[in-house]
Amino acid sequence: MAGLDAVKAKYGKEDEKEGLNTGRYAVNPLTGDKIPIFIANFVLMEYGTGAIMSVPAHDQRDFEFAGRYGLPVKVVIISEDSAEARKTESVEVKELTEAFEGDGILVASGRFSGLSGADARRKIIEFIEAQGYGAGRINYKLRDWGISRQRYWGTPIPVVYCVACGIVPVPEDQLPVILPEDAPLTGTGASPLAESSAFVNVSCPGCGAPARRETDTMDTFVDSSWYFIRYCSKKNEDSFARGNTDYWMPVDQYIGGIEHAVLHLLYSRFFTLILRDIGIIGMGEPFRNLLTQGMVCKETWKCEEHGWLFPEEAASGVCSHCNKPVDRGRVEKMSKSKKNIVDPDALIQRFGADTLRLFSLFAAPPERDLEWSDKGVEGASRFINKLWTAVRRNSREVRAARAGAAPLQNAAATALLRKTHQTIRKVTDDIEKDYHFNTAIAALMEMVNEISGFLPRDDADRNALSAAIRTVVLLVSPFAPHVAEDLWESTGERGSVFEQPWPEWDAVLAKDAEIELVVQVNGKLRAKILVPAGLSDDAAREMALADGKVAEHTAGRQIVKVVVIQGRLVNIVVK
Repeated sequence: MAGLDAVKAKYGKEDEKEGLNTGRYAVNPLTGDKIPIFIANFVLMEYGTGAIMSVPAHDQRDFEFAGRYGLPVKVVIISEDSAEARKTESVEVKELTEAFEGDGILVASGRFSGLSGADARRKIIEFIEAQGYGAGRINYKLRDWGISRQRYWGTPIPVVYCVACGIVPVPEDQLPVILPEDAPLTGTGASPLAESSAFVNVSCPGCGAPARRETDTMDTFVDSSWYFIRYCSKKNEDSFARGNTDYWMPVDQYIGGIEHAVLHLLYSRFFTLILRDIGIIGMGEPFRNLLTQGMVCKETWKCEEHGWLFPEEAASGVCSHCNKPVDRGRVEKMSKSKKNIVDPDALIQRFGADTLRLFSLFAAPPERDLEWSDKGVEGASRFINKLWTAVRRNSREVRAARAGAAPLQNAAATALLRKTHQTIRKVTDDIEKDYHFNTAIAALMEMVNEISGFLPRDDADRNALSAAIRTVVLLVSPFAPHVAEDLWESTGERGSVFEQPWPEWDAVLAKDAEIELVVQVNGKLRAKILVPAGLSDDAAREMALADGKVAEHTAGRQIVKVVVIQGRLVNIVVK
């Protein structure tokens, strides 16, 4: 408890700095010492509140704790954006308004300064091991796993119960155990399999005496933890044909809901490692990339008498059963128990399946929770109608322009083609690099606006419009496939829209005329300025220093360095 004694010596007196000691005491259950309540809170608190990691510059809870009690704060990690500007062994604490919790770059860390967080962790472990202080270790937390369920549709558990032999595994030559087709679905909560006498009553594989099958089934995540490996081989092939699994595995992209993915990822890795260790497959990891998608959420409604209500039961602000006012609850993930769900069949009937698909992809990035909005669904429907109108209204121009392309002759045609190629680039990058379908759809909305307002006056205009319409139909097809298929046919094209190659952009035409440049002073954002694309570093430096907002923070101060990251950032270091 030497560390505690040092803290007590500094802060444990009645006359210490105001705020550090309230005069109230607690007893340390480990030693019996009487210590100030402030120290007790600091040392004995449970994980999750107060000071946690003893790194106030890099844990927000520690940062707030240190600020409250005037404790020293030492910065040892800085962001990569500011690392170039801060090659120093000290960083002024007054710059911090909150803890920096990213990986970043180490500073004030002796031999480890300048390393990234990932590299530093590895180097520090190597140093500790070399000095004999300890050893690196990976901890896995896999909870006990209950796999049985009282359901009909799960995989049967292949054991039987015999009075003489006890629990007996079903012999391998009798596998798989097939579910019966006559199990009654009673809704009583018990396994339906227990009601099928033909399934339950069997002979013991060991002694031949009457026995009964297990009527619980395995939970479905038992199957989903390895089914992707089975998909590598055809139905009539070996389930785990080594050549097939070595060729196709690991899975390129794994996507799972935020509540599902963590445990499912652990169980999938568990199965994969076992199958590797017994020589059935060759790889040790099942997935190359993980995308954890957010939940679909909606507001909740509750009646004091009738409990949770469906949205339509509280549409007028009163309960449809008793006419009493209802309480509007917080937005929570959709669940049958809280009745904050929507009927997809009714919405598809009204708006079409493409509208629901488009709204779901547009409302939020895939890793964020999606808050359901009826107005958002209507907005997606309006966009589809606008796209439909723009394409159908110009279908004759598109058909006529397909015969031959005239050279570009005016600024309007050039501008529309530039927008077309910029949209191809944006949608392609958003889909392939980040899965940010929402920003891809936003780019398509901008392009449809351009098409809707474009009035062709000559052959150059008509050819530019034809290329734009053909492109937008191709680009929208992953998000609204039914509408895209119909529009593709309406423009006179043959074959399915999904049989066409994905459009490619021309780098010259797609080049931005202007870009947004972020300007920082000592690592803090001070301005965003529009500059010509391809601007030189010297010109970017001059434009950044000339900005009015930036000048307010540099006036009267010595400029130590200006770091330019071309096309992205200018960081001005002053003192």
